[in-house]
Amino acid sequence: MCGIVGAVARRDVVPILIEGLRRLEYRGYDSAGVAVLNGTGTIKRLRAVGKVRMLQDALDADPTSGLLGIAHTRWATHGVPSERNAHPHISRDGIALVHNGIIENHEELRAELQAAGYEFTSETDTEVIAHRVHFHLQKTGDLFRAVRATVAELEGAYALAVISQKDPERLVLARQGCPVVIGLGDGENFVASDVAALLPVTRRFVFLEEGDVCEIRRDSYRILDRDGNTIQRKVHESSLSADAAEKGDFPHYMLKEIHEQPRAVAQTLEERVAGGRLLEAAFGPAAQAVFARTEAVRIVACGTSFHAASVAKYFIEQICRLPCWVEIASEYRYRNPVVPKNTLFVSVSQSGETADTLAALRLARQAGYLSQLAICNVPESSLVRESELVMLTRAGPEIGVASTKAFTTQLTALGMLVVALAKFHGADAERERSLVQLLIGIPSLIEATLKLDPVIKELAKRFVDKQHALFLGRGPMHPIAMEGALKLKEISYIHAEAYPAGELKHGPLALVDEEMPIITVAPNNDLLEKLKSNLMEVRARGGELYVFADPESGMHSSDGVHVIEMPRHVSYFQAPAVYTIPLQLLAYHCAILKGTDVDQPRNLAKSVTVE
Repeated sequence: MCGIVGAVARRDVVPILIEGLRRLEYRGYDSAGVAVLNGTGTIKRLRAVGKVRMLQDALDADPTSGLLGIAHTRWATHGVPSERNAHPHISRDGIALVHNGIIENHEELRAELQAAGYEFTSETDTEVIAHRVHFHLQKTGDLFRAVRATVAELEGAYALAVISQKDPERLVLARQGCPVVIGLGDGENFVASDVAALLPVTRRFVFLEEGDVCEIRRDSYRILDRDGNTIQRKVHESSLSADAAEKGDFPHYMLKEIHEQPRAVAQTLEERVAGGRLLEAAFGPAAQAVFARTEAVRIVACGTSFHAASVAKYFIEQICRLPCWVEIASEYRYRNPVVPKNTLFVSVSQSGETADTLAALRLARQAGYLSQLAICNVPESSLVRESELVMLTRAGPEIGVASTKAFTTQLTALGMLVVALAKFHGADAERERSLVQLLIGIPSLIEATLKLDPVIKELAKRFVDKQHALFLGRGPMHPIAMEGALKLKEISYIHAEAYPAGELKHGPLALVDEEMPIITVAPNNDLLEKLKSNLMEVRARGGELYVFADPESGMHSSDGVHVIEMPRHVSYFQAPAVYTIPLQLLAYHCAILKGTDVDQPRNLAKSVTVE
């Protein structure tokens, strides 16, 4: 969840480290720090509370340079955001370390180290690791062996980057449960928790696997697996450009990413549908055989990805006539679920490094599922590499913490899964052709919906002074209401809840008054008339209604009812992806008016690599 950058080179690495941190700031922004060997034989460390620009200010006031260094952006787990809790952490004799993850046995290790005379200056579990490396270095006399001895004692998840002032030519890495990557240069090498940090300096990457420990020098690197065997990992060439994660002319990443959705959805469909057919081989060479045998589906995800999965459940059951269960990964991993015969396990994640989703996948691999399918945006991620089948969403880098284009591309990928399963469970060629054409039509419908931006910007003024909001939807639009409520609370800090509209009378109606705005998504589907009745219940109790409706819904603005017309001819299969757009825009404009940090909302981070 935090961000790591490191480098060993023949040039000053400080600008590389700071630029890398800037590109990883979406992963954590409570504090930032850098430690470099600056030519004096000692490590120079600078840390600052807040965002990377605060660290840059500290460097401007106290410049430093060096050929070996590590840097970090933090999302607080152990200890409040403060300079003393910020990384890098330093132990005796110039051992400096940065860490992503959580060490579960840190209290036990801390007690042992205190008894051995080590003093602690922070509340973090990371400082325990730094002192433990020094403890073992005293015995082994070698940094690489000391790190290996240390990680053998750690319980939990970690990505570590360690340097020592007595070892100025080498940087040591270790991975368990948190991603870390080596970037290969010419006479220089780099490390990071995400390839995006290193795109300005390299396109060639090596991904560490679980249990790997690695030493990196300017001209070489060596990896040992968890059993101590020297291992070669594949070199990947990234196709991402260095400017793929820039804002361009947009004031915020989130707004840029909202407007990128037509292209992102189109890219997700490209080369996977042709001639009115879905090419199921896009899921992997074994996909056709797996889908033919599938008798049930279980989907596991977190947050926004859970909402996308919840939409898919309706269509898998309705169109494919297969039972489908959707579960929150952090709950699923601590259950002992029954796995019916020939059940396909599907994991959905933007980053592919979400700790709970990865843990669920690893449990699923031992639980007797037919196969495991990952739907993910990051081709180099752990989720992708550990799954048998894969569907990449091709959203491109998503920097805004509040997910937008990752969500609509997940809906698109899940839509393709529905078509793929339907081909083997009752859908004829004409039915397949019809569903594929509906998917192909989504980008133009999103493009048309984005034209509502000025209307929604004006509408947002009505929400600025509100403390609460209620989102309603029916059928597959209920998860879209859930996603709309999540977006509003994530970035504007307005408390928002979502309910199936038919549930109002079972409790939520008690909340409705003139101060509670009710936001509703109302496509022209089989549940429209039922939804209208639910909305009248709200209006009768003084609730202010904001309805995103199909032009043929028969709904019109009146006193206390604000109807915003959506594009025409949006089918039930397209509606979730299309109707989420105005809810994203509403959340964005509310946040702007309230003056919150749109791209980096408080207390949240992009890639949740801890439980």
